[in-house]
Amino acid sequence: MNSAAYDPARTGHRPVIGICARTAPVTLQGSDLVVSLALQAHVAFLAEAGCTALLLPLLPGAESLAGRLDGLLVPGGPDLDPALYGQEVHPATHAVTPDADRVELALVRAALDAELPVLAICRGMQLLNVLHGGTLHQHLSDVTGHDGHRPRTASFTLGRHPLKLRPDSRIAGILTEAEPGTACHHHQAVDRLGAGLTATGWAEDGTVEALEVAGHPFAVGVQWESGQTADKRLHHALARAAGYKKN
Repeated sequence: MNSAAYDPARTGHRPVIGICARTAPVTLQGSDLVVSLALQAHVAFLAEAGCTALLLPLLPGAESLAGRLDGLLVPGGPDLDPALYGQEVHPATHAVTPDADRVELALVRAALDAELPVLAICRGMQLLNVLHGGTLHQHLSDVTGHDGHRPRTASFTLGRHPLKLRPDSRIAGILTEAEPGTACHHHQAVDRLGAGLTATGWAEDGTVEALEVAGHPFAVGVQWESGQTADKRLHHALARAAGYKKN
């Protein structure tokens, strides 16, 4: 697969990539505020790849914006509401935002229906699975017996795991090195795979680390923290797909 960034100079326009917003409390000039935000690396990587990022607050009706976008990035964030996949809340499940979850599900559904390129990261991949009727392990260490996917350290630490990729997958065409690896920080993961999805990447312990929507031009989910390392290949692949879609 060509690793070059999409070049808007050849077409005269920049694809617009929506990024689902997250909310967080901040203190600014002594005032406690709640802000809508996106990881700056997502914005910067997409800009470098020739795209314009557009922050999408998860408010009712956000799905109507899908027709104005050329692609969608669904980033990491809080745990999904377990009621969405028919489970009670596990003691380790926290920070759920049911209203935002339902808006985001509708937005991703609209993007897929419009055949927009979609990159779903960490929580985004879990949401993609739930959207297709799949379920989640609410606390992965209960299944794996270790905390390697979300290391228990005093500061934020990424777990590192070698990846096994399905050879004919889109993700294998993006991560072309002989021994790809993850940089992850998650305590939930795919349990039952949703209908119409294909698992295309796994950690050594069997945890699903990548999936793709069957029959879709570009709809990729990864469980690792793309955007929290210097690796820009997934963002550039999304940009290329959005550029082709726009053309």
